[in-house]
Amino acid sequence: MSFSSAFARFVAVVGAGAVAWRKIQGVPQVAAWGAAPAIPEGKPQGAIPTLKMPSARGWDEGQQPTAAPGLKVNAFATGLDHPRWIEVLPNGDVLIAEATQVAGPPRSMFHMAMQATMRRANALGVSANRITLLRDRDGDGVAETRGVFMEGLNQPFGMALIGDTFYVGNTDGVVAFPYVAGADSITAQGKKLVTFKPAGHWTRSLLVSPDKTKLYAGVGSLTNIADDGMEVEEGRAAVYELDLARGTNRIFASGLRNAVGLAWEPSTNVLWTVVNERDGLGDETPPDYLTSVRDGGFYGWPYCYWGQTIDDRVPQDAAMVAKAITPDYALGGHTASLGLCWVPAGTLPGFPDGMAIGQHGSWNRSTLSGYKVVFVPFENGRPSGPARDILSGFLAPDEKESYGRPVGVTLGPDRSLLVADDVGDVIWRVTGA
Repeated sequence: MSFSSAFARFVAVVGAGAVAWRKIQGVPQVAAWGAAPAIPEGKPQGAIPTLKMPSARGWDEGQQPTAAPGLKVNAFATGLDHPRWIEVLPNGDVLIAEATQVAGPPRSMFHMAMQATMRRANALGVSANRITLLRDRDGDGVAETRGVFMEGLNQPFGMALIGDTFYVGNTDGVVAFPYVAGADSITAQGKKLVTFKPAGHWTRSLLVSPDKTKLYAGVGSLTNIADDGMEVEEGRAAVYELDLARGTNRIFASGLRNAVGLAWEPSTNVLWTVVNERDGLGDETPPDYLTSVRDGGFYGWPYCYWGQTIDDRVPQDAAMVAKAITPDYALGGHTASLGLCWVPAGTLPGFPDGMAIGQHGSWNRSTLSGYKVVFVPFENGRPSGPARDILSGFLAPDEKESYGRPVGVTLGPDRSLLVADDVGDVIWRVTGA
């Protein structure tokens, strides 16, 4: 047995012990969801945090997620390599960013344990660094054409097309490439528009402004709570705005530990994002969240969470705490809410206007959370009620294995909902039943 395998087993045993001990201490009975969540007081877990992550299994032949009543699901494409994000072009081509987190040198025993846990869950490995093109020419809801659209990228994630320019959010920056409508691939050299620090929270989502003059990009933190100091976090934990005509960029909003999915609420043209909050304070503390993003807004990380609740593990800055904005809508503790897209009323039967959210699933709480695609209804530009499931069943009932893990969500060319599943290596397609 290799050292890494032996260490992974050791971590699993220690993690199980931590989970059992924290269950004895009491697990929150009410999940922290909604506009006014009940968030338990934070209990720092110290050197032995809760580590609980299902082993990656994948889907058996004919097995699929559970669609909510009135909906049905089918595999749009299978056999991909860690599909994370989806972009649909105006001609109906569906692009899939295939990438995964790459292990860097462990910074601590906790980081080493986290890496071992993530490898077992297929969340850490060799990145395909590719964008794949899928086409469903006959309109039957299954892509029958597949090809390499771009390769040799650096952990690509976000994608965007404006006119004849295609943008890719690599982990180290945003790159612009020339694009010809209907092209099967892009092989031309790109131009880097902005450089980001890689590693840590490595995903770089992209969103085009409604007037197509700007791009917005999410850049997550390097560490959990600025564990290595604020200097290495400079320029991170933020949403950037890129002015394409001027060739400039700036931080649009900050204090967002890991803002991934970005979407516009169309009646107000307000930017929204989903954010992964910090670890090591308990099962529901603090919750991940969905929030509107204000120009110049500061959302608390690393000093505080859910408004101005102090995190005593972090050296404090009272001025920064004083201006921290409370998020709009809690999404449960450690659900790893990553994907986000606006879903107009009628897209899915029985669903009003709202946001679809891909919840990748927890690895650091005693009872697992997430592992589903959820819907938050909106009214008058704001969340307007409890969330409901769109897809579930990604997790085995005993929580020991995951069949899949949802990430990116977007509307398909036929107004279906497409979901990237990076453990099942599938793109799922959700429609009315």
